[in-house]
Formats: sequence, C-alpha cells, structure tokens
Amino acid sequence: MAEEEVEEKKSKGGLIKIILFVLGGIVLIAIGLGVGYLIFSSSQPDPSEEIEAIIERKMEEAEAAEAADNSSPKKVSKETPEQENFVTIYYEFPGTFTTNLRGSRKMLQVGIGVSTQYDDTVMMNVESHELALRSTVLGVLSEFAEEEIQGTSGKAALASALKEGINNKLILLENFGGVEEVLFTSFVLN
Repeated sequence: MAEEEVEEKKSKGGLIKIILFVLGGIVLIAIGLGVGYLIFSSSQPDPSEEIEAIIERKMEEAEAAEAADNSSPKKVSKETPEQENFVTIYYEFPGTFTTNLRGSRKMLQVGIGVSTQYDDTVMMNVESHELALRSTVLGVLSEFAEEEIQGTSGKAALASALKEGINNKLILLENFGGVEEVLFTSFVLN
C-alpha cells in the first residue's frame, strides 16, 4: 500500500509540474506579445512622409541660398544657332600605302581615311571598290616629289589630289564620287 501512495504522489507531482510548465510558457508568450504590441504599436511615421519632409527642407535651404546669392551676377549661356548639321561618316583604308616618290630614293608611307556627309552609299562604294581605289591612291602618291609634300601646305595639296583621284575613280565606277575629304592617319617619309 505504501508503494501505491508513493506512485500516486509521483504521478500527481509530475502532472502538476507539466501543467505549471505549460501555464508558465503560455504566460511568458502572452507577456512577450503584450510588450511587443506596446513597443511596436505606437504610431511610427510613414517613411514616405519623412522623405517628403527632407525634400521640402532641402528645397527651402536651396531657395534661401539662391536668395542670398542674388547679389552676385548670374551666368547666362548663349543660345546655339539653329542650323542643319549633317553627320560625317569616316572610312579608313586598312593598312598603309607605301610608294617611292618622283625623282627621289625616298619612300612615302601613309595611312589614309576618307570622309563624307552623304549617306552610307558613298562609303559602301569606297569599300566595295577598295582594290581599284588603292591603285589610284598609289598612282597619285608616286606623282609627288619630296619637296612637294613638305609642310602643311604640301600635305594639304597631296590630300586634295588624292580626293580628286578617288572621286574620279568612283565616278567612273559608280557615276558618283562623294568623298569630301582625305585624311592622313599616318605620314612617314623614309
């Protein structure tokens, strides 16, 4: 009989402990939820309202600074004249052109590019007839003497002769030249 009483006390004590733990856990959860509600339920300002307030404050500061700067003269930009501008298209011949100069043992090596403000057709013609144009360029280069290509004016005269030669060849091949300028990308006299 004593054994039955001991077992009954143990089972009652174990059951009471379990009930106390469960009730204690529920109470702790309820306290945590209540405290969280009190902390986080207070009215928090909306982030968008804070951003608007910051923007308004910055704008007021800028207006105040502008009003303070009224004593100094303001910068005024000139208006650009309205005119029709055309896009310039460039084409660079691959590699360089090397030829001997007329009446000289020196060689001229140049890199050449051409430009136009016409449509892409001109550059397509230049590209498709590149072989014939290379021959024309070499022929024009070999007609110049060393003294004739000296200085800026000599190079300009050479560029003009190249432009004329290229356009004449394109007119023969395509019935239209269209190259407006010849540019030197490299210029070496050896």
